[in-house]
Parts: sequence; structure tokens; C-alpha cells
Amino acid sequence: MTLVVVASIMAGVEEVEVVVAHSERATLRVGDVFLKVDADQARIDVEVEALGMAPIPTPEVLWRKPHVLALAAVPGTALGRLGEPSTASPAAWAAAGAAVRMLHDAPLPPWSGRSVDEIAAHLDGECEWLITNGVLPADLVTRNREIAEAALRPWTPVFTHGDLQISHVFVDGDNVTGVIDWSEASQGDAMYDLASLTLGHEEHLDDLLAGYGTDIDLDVIRAWWSLRSLRASRWLVEHGFDPSSPGCEFDVLRSRM
Repeated sequence: MTLVVVASIMAGVEEVEVVVAHSERATLRVGDVFLKVDADQARIDVEVEALGMAPIPTPEVLWRKPHVLALAAVPGTALGRLGEPSTASPAAWAAAGAAVRMLHDAPLPPWSGRSVDEIAAHLDGECEWLITNGVLPADLVTRNREIAEAALRPWTPVFTHGDLQISHVFVDGDNVTGVIDWSEASQGDAMYDLASLTLGHEEHLDDLLAGYGTDIDLDVIRAWWSLRSLRASRWLVEHGFDPSSPGCEFDVLRSRM
């Protein structure tokens, strides 16, 4: 069914861009339309519901079929890319912070995210894998695991994006024009979104917080930098991505030493 739907949509289109593709999901761009193909229908369902609830600019849902979601492209350009300097202005970063604050102040989605205990158990498993397989030195993993402990505390849940990478926030000049990829949205820790957006771009944290406002715990944001990098590294390696690229997850972990 998925292949039939995608083929019918692409009929007569001269060029199809593969934005990202791995064993779990793929995103294709056909003109001004993005097609998200996901093996897990639940992620598509979450994304559609989150898009309808979010009080900030998001892509328009054009249609959806089993395992396929069609979204309109948002205007503007990404705030930046992991591993590359961000050329966005301080005002654009502040606008992103204000948008994140608006999201966090919105009514909670009806589904919860992972508990602290679930996150801690997953983190410990990932750390063990990194050390056992010689992916990273044991002292580097251990040090970052210690730093990550500060994030593993009770928090007041907010409406979180859940995967607020810098490349998921689009701006035009100093204005936010859209936030994409909502499949991980849930109730969660506000500091996690802020840490995700500034991962590898710590120099822009002050600009982001100028727009976000108060109630910030810098130690927890730093802890999430370590925690997110430790948890993501195995998945990235196993799905064909390179966390050792300059400025990416391994460099984030090394910067904590």
C-alpha cells in the first residue's frame, strides 16, 4: 500500500530528493511536498495530532495514508545544521527561544513521554554498549554519564517537541516560519528541548534563552547535552550516520572532559 501511494504521488514528477532514509523511515521531497514514510504508524499519528495542537508555525498536513504522511514545505531556511556554524542572527535565535516557550506554555498533549527510570535504564544500556564495543573510551563515557545524572530528576511536564534539532527549526530573517518533525512530541522536560536545539551550538544558548525567558537550569541543559549524545550514538552508528563527524555527538562528549 505504501509503495502504491508514493508511486502515484510521484507520477509525472521529474525529480525526487531523498532527504533522509534508513531502515525505520524515509523522507522524500517532491517539489514543495515532503513525503514521510514510516514503518511505525504510531509515529505518524502522533505527528499529525501534535501538529494540530502546537501553537507555533508548523507544516500543513496535505494528506495521510497508512505509513505515509504528506506535508507542505515551510518557508525559510533551517536555523543551522549540527556540525556546521549557524549563520542565523541572535534575533533569530531569540525568536526560536520565544517559540519554544510558547510551546512549553501550551496545554499538554494527552500522551506521556518516557519516565526518568526508563531514560536512565536506556542510558545505562547505551553506555555499556559504547564501552563494550570500543566505540568510545571508557573514561569519556563514564564522565559524561556522571554529568548526565543531573538531568535524571523529577520535572514538571510540558508540551515538548521531543526532537528539537537545530535543523528542525526554520527561520526567515529574524522570524520563525516553521518547526518540523513532530513524531517524538510528548509530555516531557522543557530543558531537553532547549538542550536539543543548542546541541553542538552552545555559543547560541544565551541568545536562545533571551527569547525563552526564565526558569532555566543551565546544569540540567548541560546534562542533557551529554545524555542525548550518549543515547543517540549507537542508533546513529547502526543507521548509517556518523556521530564522529566534526562538531557532532562525539565532539560534544569530548568537550565535557
